[in-house]
Amino acid sequence: MLVRFSDTRPSGAYVLALPVAAGTALDPALPPLAASAAGAARFEGDKGNILELYLPEEGGVRRTLLSGAGSNPDAKAWEALGSALSARLLTSGEEVLVVDLSRAGTDAGAGAHIAFGALLRSWRYDLYRTRLPEKSRPSLKEVVIVGAPAGVEAAWAPLEGLAQGIAFTRELVSEPANIIYPESFVERCLPMRELGVEISVLDEDAMRAAGMGALLGVAQGSDRPARLLVMRWNGTGDSGNPPLAFVGKGVTFDTGGISLKPPAGMEDMKWDMGGAGAVAGAIRALAARKAKVHVVGICGLVENMPDGKAQRPGDVVTTMSGQTVEVINTDAEGRLVLCDALTWVQKNYQPHTIIDLATLTGAMIIALGHEHGGLFSNSDTLADQLLAAGKASGDALWRFPLSDAYDKLIESPIADMKNVGPRDAGSISAAQFLLRYIEGDTRWAHLDIAGMVWAAKPGTLWDKGATGFGVRLLDQFVADNFER
Repeated sequence: MLVRFSDTRPSGAYVLALPVAAGTALDPALPPLAASAAGAARFEGDKGNILELYLPEEGGVRRTLLSGAGSNPDAKAWEALGSALSARLLTSGEEVLVVDLSRAGTDAGAGAHIAFGALLRSWRYDLYRTRLPEKSRPSLKEVVIVGAPAGVEAAWAPLEGLAQGIAFTRELVSEPANIIYPESFVERCLPMRELGVEISVLDEDAMRAAGMGALLGVAQGSDRPARLLVMRWNGTGDSGNPPLAFVGKGVTFDTGGISLKPPAGMEDMKWDMGGAGAVAGAIRALAARKAKVHVVGICGLVENMPDGKAQRPGDVVTTMSGQTVEVINTDAEGRLVLCDALTWVQKNYQPHTIIDLATLTGAMIIALGHEHGGLFSNSDTLADQLLAAGKASGDALWRFPLSDAYDKLIESPIADMKNVGPRDAGSISAAQFLLRYIEGDTRWAHLDIAGMVWAAKPGTLWDKGATGFGVRLLDQFVADNFER
């Protein structure tokens, strides 16, 4: 969908939206019919509320939406307003939405965030839906923000780059596993080179030479070869400073391996690469808006399949760090992928801070539902920074504990550790597993986003399906702590 900004309303057919803050009077230039209708409908400008009218204009009528912004609207309120308009009009048959801010008394950021909300909420992935009825097809093609104060386009530029990153993550997560697998995931990311992102890829021979026995153990049951994708963006101009590192779990399909999952719902496991998808989308967003940060994104990409060559429960694998793992459950595969990716990025980039993202445990959904991602960290400062970024961005997090008592849950009688502890504290013991691969005083945070990458119902900024969770969070974290 196209977004543009203008000083005046366009000619021709369009739907007009007029933002109304709660507790404020309607524009006196509107005909009395509008005020009468608002009173009858109890429309008071509450956030997200829309009153649809057909008002006389130049000898005809104009479809007009009075759109509630709530009291003292902030960026999130303006995004919710844009989202509500987009959701209402996406399949309405209308092609152009004009949001007129001329009399709204807003700042430049309001117009940019309205456009951002409208753009995110309009995203759908209908590539494979060949028989949609015409009335179910998206019709809205353009959003025009009229009368925003000077500076609105400058405010829009970084949000546009962020929207591109979120859309890219949603695309990767939405694609079926016969389309997105380790090699094709890499191919989808290669165009980021045009934005200035440096991309390199390790194939299985290179990973085997590096000693990545845990990651390769997960992949050995699949005909799809594993890949380690490395994406580096340096907007600082300083090639010597150590980078910030994002590491993503990229299990492009997870059957559970020999520890096979139940058939019901297994099709959802195409999005078990949501962590890697978020890392790729965040790198794209940062590069698109030319963020002044040095960051490297690592995606461990595998497919976990049952096969005669697949690893078995009870196998022992040697990780790149030299530590050994007894594989108790082949469906606890994400941590085996991440541990080698964590070791690799530390040995090759010496990052000062690492954030990994993974759809790691079903236990996280039991604990937090679909409202927060889980946060684990060895640094209170880093944890606080991420919690603040989550609150500001809308990608909310909730912190969980780590301790020696939980670490003992993954002790093995025949190896350095086992890959899964008891049912109790399952998300915490998974994080403890990853912590064993963090070297020295490196700051580290693990984000278990199992309940957040896919939505069974529409949210404020997404329809059913892929949410793009994590991209806004990482972008906000960078903006708050690395670009001041």
